[in-house]
Amino acid sequence: MPLEQSQRSKKAIPAGVWTKCDKCEQIIYNKELEENFKICPKCGAHFRLSARERVKLLFDEGSFKEFGEAIHPVDPLNFVDIQPYSIRLTQSQKKTGQPDACISGDGTVDGHPLVAALLDFDFMGGSMGSVVGEKITLAIEKAVKDRVPLLIVSASGGARMQESILSLMQMAKTSAALARLDEAGVPFISLLTDPTTGGVTASFAMLGDIIVAEPKALIAFAGPRVIEQTIREQLPEGFQLSEFLLSHGMIDVIVERKDLKKFLADILSYFSDTPPLSDPPGRSGGKEGPK
Repeated sequence: MPLEQSQRSKKAIPAGVWTKCDKCEQIIYNKELEENFKICPKCGAHFRLSARERVKLLFDEGSFKEFGEAIHPVDPLNFVDIQPYSIRLTQSQKKTGQPDACISGDGTVDGHPLVAALLDFDFMGGSMGSVVGEKITLAIEKAVKDRVPLLIVSASGGARMQESILSLMQMAKTSAALARLDEAGVPFISLLTDPTTGGVTASFAMLGDIIVAEPKALIAFAGPRVIEQTIREQLPEGFQLSEFLLSHGMIDVIVERKDLKKFLADILSYFSDTPPLSDPPGRSGGKEGPK
């Protein structure tokens, strides 16, 4: 095809109609990609979903009610790297239309109640700052109060360096809240998507009663290049992908994206048929139980 004709053909294609797969370089019609749950029809690569796309995928239509929307991030350290943290926040808020990298709320999955916190990688790499830690903790506390199962969907580069120790504190905060959830006997399902790394992996993401992952998701604390440079050895094939973690007992199951809602519904159905757990012996009303 002559160059001039090729250029005319490219101009004739409206913007936003096609997407190129980064893995196999297949050109995909966007409508086909959406209908296929944002999975490449040629190689099976999973494109990342936003937190709101996850809500649409997993929850019954119109059932999800968000809470904690009024919580906004601040810049207590006046942090500056290449640019001020405050500017990074503003840019990410404009890009995603949400105040920070987490959405918390509750709704139903095939009629079964579920409380959820969902991370959004489009907001500063889904990094965990004070707002993310607070909204996850709010979701955990609501799950405890309402005795409703909890789902956390992770998609994160880890702790947010612009908040320094305030970000690292969220690891302990969320983990302590999950300990209370465990004491209350309320189930926690952790869904790991690509990527789940850093302080998120080192805290709430790996504390689920059931740990689920999407296919070929990167799940790690440090990246493979950092590890190779540290130990000066080549890592095994597929190291830190969900399939590798499953074979080594680090996660419980890998579920295709199109099957996630049914999987959750089946799990929630099991728990709904199980009577609520009573307070552990010796904890009823804060007094020692009968001997």
